[in-house]
This record gives sequence, structure tokens and C-alpha cells, in this order.
Amino acid sequence: MLSQEIDVSKFGLLFAGAQKNLGPAGVTLVIVREDLLGDAMDITPTMLNYQIHADNGSMYNTPPTYGIYVLGLVLQWIKDMGGVKELQKVNEEKAKILYDYLDSSEMFKGTVVPEDRSLMNAPFVTGSEELDAKFVAEAKAAGFVNLKGHRTVGGMRASIYNAMPVEGVKALVEFMKKFEAENK
Repeated sequence: MLSQEIDVSKFGLLFAGAQKNLGPAGVTLVIVREDLLGDAMDITPTMLNYQIHADNGSMYNTPPTYGIYVLGLVLQWIKDMGGVKELQKVNEEKAKILYDYLDSSEMFKGTVVPEDRSLMNAPFVTGSEELDAKFVAEAKAAGFVNLKGHRTVGGMRASIYNAMPVEGVKALVEFMKKFEAENK
């Protein structure tokens, strides 16, 4: 969310968890086209009837105030950065740096075909579970944390969300090059 521009007018409802790019877990962003309000089925749970939320200024229940406060700070930071359009440019630059390296590496390989790659999460492998584990351990010792892949997928995953600077991605790629050279 807010990693690249999208035309919200193409959607009737957008539902997004705020964690990572917008704020802490627990805050949910919902954008509903007004013509969709008021037609909820009788079986719709109250919390998913967005007319109730609209009628109550988005405060039908006790809101997670700390999370909303952090969300406000993040939104101000995005505005100060030049908006989503500028963040998208930075995110595309970061992704290009990482994916270009993965595509040229003899050791590390991206696990997602180019047309389906994420700007935020780049999963990759070495082809060896032992080498993957060694990389994760050495990366952690060098200050690169949380690179272990999702528990259901394995391998590694570089999360390069909005807050990750270009310099962080460049440092990771340099570490990966060094690791590759030392582990041929």
C-alpha cells in the first residue's frame, strides 16, 4: 500500500492492512466508493457494514489511537517525500538494484518471474538449504536482519518497504556479492 500510484476510482472498495508501509499492525485502511454504502446484506457483520462507519465518522468502535497517530506521521512523511509518485520512483530504483543483481548472480536466484515481482518483497534462494542458512546467519551478523524467507516458502526474502533507503539496498547487494565471492 502506498508503494506505487494506483487509480482508486477503478475500485469500489480498497481494504489494506497498514503494517509495514503505513504504520503498525492493527490499523486497517478502508476506502469505499460512496455509492456502495447502505446496501449491506442483513447477514453482514456490523464491523463490515461501512455505512455504520461512515455515519459515525470512522469511529463506531474505539479506534487504535496509537496506530492511527503513527499512520498520521507516516502519511506526513510520505507527503514530505513528494507523495506516492516520488516514493514509487524510489521503490522502483531499489527493486531494480536488487533484481538486477539477482538476475546476474551465479549463486542467488529470484523465485518470482519478472512480470510478477513485488516492489516491496524480493524472495530469493541459493539452491542449497545449507547455503541459504549460512547466508542468513552471516547476514544477521553483518547487521542485515529478517532476511530468512517466509516459513512456508523458505529461502530468503528482502523486504524493501518505503522506509528502506536506497543505500540500504545497495549495502545488501554489496554484502551478497561478497558472500557469493567467498562461497563459490
